[in-house]
Order: sequence, then C-alpha cells, then structure tokens
Amino acid sequence: MIDVPISALEVAVVEAGTHGVETLRDTAAFAHSLELLGYHRIWYAEHHHSPAIGAFPPVVLIAHAAASTSSIRLGSGGVLAPNHAPIMGAEQFGTLAALHEDRIDLGIGRGPGTFDEATARALRRGAGPATDAEYHDDVAAILSFLVDEVALGPLPEPWLLCSSPAGAALAARLGLPIAVAHHIRPDNTLAVLERYRAEFAPSRWCEQPRVVVCVETVCAETEQEAAWRAGPMDVVKAGLLQGRSDIPFPTPAEAAAHPFTAEERQALAGFHAQQAYGTPEAVVRRLAQLAADTGADELMLTTPVYDLDARVRSYDLIKKYCEAAKTA
Repeated sequence: MIDVPISALEVAVVEAGTHGVETLRDTAAFAHSLELLGYHRIWYAEHHHSPAIGAFPPVVLIAHAAASTSSIRLGSGGVLAPNHAPIMGAEQFGTLAALHEDRIDLGIGRGPGTFDEATARALRRGAGPATDAEYHDDVAAILSFLVDEVALGPLPEPWLLCSSPAGAALAARLGLPIAVAHHIRPDNTLAVLERYRAEFAPSRWCEQPRVVVCVETVCAETEQEAAWRAGPMDVVKAGLLQGRSDIPFPTPAEAAAHPFTAEERQALAGFHAQQAYGTPEAVVRRLAQLAADTGADELMLTTPVYDLDARVRSYDLIKKYCEAAKTA
C-alpha cells in the first residue's frame, strides 16, 4: 500500500495529428480531473524544440491551470535555471504565489530542456552550457531574490530537481527539498538520496530532508493495454538513444508497428523494469516498493501517453485501487 502523497508531472505531449493549442486545452482539463481525483500537486516540465513535447513555459501552464482549479498545488518541474534571469523567475513565481496562496511550487532544474545545441544556445543568448559554478550561483540568486526582492506576500515553495549526486549535494547545502528524476536516470536514484540525506543542512526552506521521487507510470485494466499505451513514448525514447530529438509523438497503433532494434528493445526493457507499468495491482505494488526502497516522502507520477482520457484513466485506476485497498 502507498502511504505517501501522490502527485503528477505533466510534460504536455503534442500527439500526432493534433496541434499545440489542443495540448494547451488538455492541460486545464487534466488539472481539473486530477484535483477531483485527490492528487496532491501537478508540476509542469520545461522543454524546447521538440515535436513530441510542447514548448510551453511552466509559469504560463501553472497560471492557466490555477485559473480552473481551487486546491491542488501547482508548480514547475522545473524551471531550468540556465535559461532564465534569476530575478525574472523569482518575480514570476512570487506573483503566482501571491495570486494563489499556498498552492505554488518553484521547482528548479539545470538542463537546457532540449537536445538541440542551436536551441540551447538561443535560450542562453549565444552562451555555451552553464558551468557548475554558474548554476549554483543562479539557484542561490533565485532564492535570494525570492526573499529580498519579491515582497508580494506568500512565497512559492522552492524545490531542486536532481538526477545526480552533484545536484543532491547542492540541494543539501542549500537546505532545499529535492525531486529525484527516477524517470530519467533511475540508476542514480539511490546514490542521489544517500548523498542528499548525509549532507543535508536545515534552512528556512526545509528543516529536514524532504524527497519526491518521480516515476514513469502507465496503468490500464490489462498489462497488454498498458504496454500499448506506453508504446508512443518508447518510440520517442528510442529516437533519443540514436541522438535524435525530432521524433513526433505517434499514435499507439503507429508505435506498435515501429521497428525497434534489438539494442533499443533491451534498453527499453531495462528502463521499464525500474518504472511502473501494468494493471492497478501491479503498478501500486511497484510504486509502494519504490517508496519503501527510497524512503520517499511523496511519489510523482508522469504518464506520457496518447489521449487525455487514457492519461486521466491511468491516474484514476491507481487512485481507486489505493482507496479500495485502504478499506479492504
């Protein structure tokens, strides 16, 4: 049984045969649905120059979702610090927190949000990748501006996104809660958590270590349907394994006909084994095991599947199974 809060990471996939405006329409419907289901929070990821994932700024998606919900927490998973002036991030999220008190999270990450070098340079006005020192300075500046410059009242809750022990060390030094990207680099999860907890220093933001673990999760009535629903993202991942970020997000039928290589199938199988796919019973059992293994204070599920109804259905099945198990 899962005895920690469950949340969602929304990556705003742009499905084959649709347009970005339809994805934006779906984000509000998704937020409304998850609020009704009782999920704790939704975070929005920052991506750029991908036909499969919309280049929608998290701050805009948060504002859009906040206008159609009333209680679910909303935040970024995350705002990528190298792409933004620290004071702008502080002002934007400070404004959101003032408008939607006690509902806004500011998740901060490091990556460029794109695999395209020209796009990454455009985001940084021609500069190369941020150094460790520059990233550390940016995070510290965002926190400083939140406290010293943004005097609008309630502050957003800051988090640091981590997929490496180095990121965990920064979060520990600053006394920030962390969101561990198990859905991206699952082999690093335990090392990240060990370093974070060993080096954590209390701060105004967090008195003790606090951990969210993000897991790719696809739940359906049968294992076969779950595999069918997971297929489109597998195609996108296979493209990334080849260094390609120009793969559209296909339909499940197109994904089922995709000619994966033996190496791609092996890599995808290894990844799947560390995430959560299948029937409600199998998914909840896997999530409970992950929560126990990591000592997570919260689980965040990301479900990049084709069709809004199927995505909401995955979250619905998980929630209903958990509730039924509690009363059994």
